[in-house]
Amino acid sequence: MRGTLAGLSLLAILAGCNQTDNSANLGVSSDAAATGDQPAAAQQQAAVIQGGCPQVFLRDGTAVYRKYAKGAKDDPEKLLFQATLADTTRRCVLNESQLVVTVMAQGRIVTGPAGTPGTVTMPIRVAATDGTQTLYSQLVQFEATIPADSGTGQFIFSHANIPLPGGSGNFTKLYMGFDEGPYNTK
Repeated sequence: MRGTLAGLSLLAILAGCNQTDNSANLGVSSDAAATGDQPAAAQQQAAVIQGGCPQVFLRDGTAVYRKYAKGAKDDPEKLLFQATLADTTRRCVLNESQLVVTVMAQGRIVTGPAGTPGTVTMPIRVAATDGTQTLYSQLVQFEATIPADSGTGQFIFSHANIPLPGGSGNFTKLYMGFDEGPYNTK
């Protein structure tokens, strides 16, 4: 029992010696902290706490995209490639009048039996809603490369400068996914 107490006391002392909140680790220089001066860019665009930055969702049925040879829909032997979107993230910056968002998604692409390595184009839609109101919607024709050596690859999709109203965040949702059309809709 005495050994256990001594071990716990030693751990408590060591834990007290570990300081992780110095100003350099937080991205604040000691001069700016002492004088209160901040760079002009930091004053103009403040990063938003992630709780106020809308989450990114992949809608059901939009995380996988399959491209078939012409006229061969849903025939596994005529599959050119298949792409999937997985992990998503976002970054928000608040300026005087709006919340400007950048969204990113990690993806994977694989050639099919009828496919060949090379550059392929995929339609990815990024949208923002607040309840039933659409705040933003844009279709991006994104290019990715399937490497010749393996027939499979990864990609990062990034879409920046999504303008949302300044009070957005609490009920706003960001959506990302493959969109096979029709493309004349918002």
